[in-house]
Amino acid sequence: MNIVHISAECYPAAKAGGLGDVVGALPKYQALLGHKTSVVMPFYHNKFRNENHFESIFTGKAKLGWHNYTFNVLVPQGLDLGYELCMIDIPGLFDRPDIYSYDDDTERFITFQVATINWMNMQDTVPDVVHCHDGQTGFIPFFMNKIKDYERLKDIKTIYTIHNGQYQGQFDWDKLHYLPPFHSFFNGILDWDNAINPVACAIKSVDKVTTVSPSYMEEVQYSMGGLEKLLQIERGKCTGILNGIDNDIWNPATDTMLEKKYLARTLVSGKRANKDWLCNVYGLDKEKPLFVFIGRLAIEKGADILPQAIYYAFAKLGREFNILVLGSGDKDIEGGLLHLEHQLKGNYCSYIGYNEKLSHTMYAGADFLLMPSRVEPCGLNQLYALRYGTVPVVRRTGGLRDTVIDIGDGGFGICHDQCTAGDVIYSIERGLQLYQDQKRFSKIRKEIMQIDHSWTKAASDYIELYTK
Repeated sequence: MNIVHISAECYPAAKAGGLGDVVGALPKYQALLGHKTSVVMPFYHNKFRNENHFESIFTGKAKLGWHNYTFNVLVPQGLDLGYELCMIDIPGLFDRPDIYSYDDDTERFITFQVATINWMNMQDTVPDVVHCHDGQTGFIPFFMNKIKDYERLKDIKTIYTIHNGQYQGQFDWDKLHYLPPFHSFFNGILDWDNAINPVACAIKSVDKVTTVSPSYMEEVQYSMGGLEKLLQIERGKCTGILNGIDNDIWNPATDTMLEKKYLARTLVSGKRANKDWLCNVYGLDKEKPLFVFIGRLAIEKGADILPQAIYYAFAKLGREFNILVLGSGDKDIEGGLLHLEHQLKGNYCSYIGYNEKLSHTMYAGADFLLMPSRVEPCGLNQLYALRYGTVPVVRRTGGLRDTVIDIGDGGFGICHDQCTAGDVIYSIERGLQLYQDQKRFSKIRKEIMQIDHSWTKAASDYIELYTK
């Protein structure tokens, strides 16, 4: 089977969150199952561009309204990712370092989709399946099915995966001319709530819709930024498939980013070495249990309650533990976290920014991972934590509900129901109680390292869906 994935992100080329990890791993594991896989994404002028060499394999034109853009399809040289990575270079739109948050993101990603479909339409052979990821690729199935210029592609099966349904990229109808010409009869496919909505368009146009966990598929039927009714109508073609993690990258036995690698049988010494390094660097007491938060400092991640939860956790429970935060995002949240450092010096520190090595070392050195998410379609952080023998402390939502079982229910994690400071503080207290029982704590940590959350099963589930 020839499978093409289309996405705004793909690790290691560009990553802002879990979408990049998924698109960087799923095609590799599908290829291991014997399929031809490729990823098409924009070519950003970032670190990946500066560190690699690229070959141009196609040059074409992409029209955005009255503007014509020249684009090149570039393939990195000398990299073995396990799949073909094709990057669309559009000077004037993507020759910038960041993935999102530009004022012309609507124009950027529409042009990317037009360039992608134009290139696909010119190839000698077409794929069996086109798998689109999130709103930045939502028009692709519509182009394939409803636009005469792409009639050659209309019989290709299409899949659309919702990684985060809150970001829909809708825009006003005065920008309709940005899209390639099509019969006005199909305007209704683009429309939702009197706006052009690429996510709604994708849901209406594709053969199958997936979310990145079964629980998230249930949740979006009732909460998805206004698209709930549409998903209820289309639920017959919807399914949830739980993400996996790439065990080649996330493996404490081989992870070159760690201070010390370890197996389950050497967990104590391995985690101790990584914890010692973290505590030395950030001025924390290495003899105390360490809780960490890793991720975007955004309301969806529950990060807005962190400053209050951290302050009152120490006020209530004493200074018998440490907290280390890694992330960036909302400036008010960043400021609140930084403000705590002087008051809680010796027990708390924060790193505002992105640091891949530090994140790996935190998963390895921490005792507990905090994830008080309001929305968590799948969540990968808790899976990384499990792989590294770190106990997840999570809110029961989305994929967190599917992957973490509370210790009170015979499981291995600590779960709470609400995204409140009080729930986080109570969960930290439960974590401290578990930590005091070192025999049980050690047993849990060794057991969770053996849980298989690799991409092998998820890749097989997607292949089965494609086949159907």
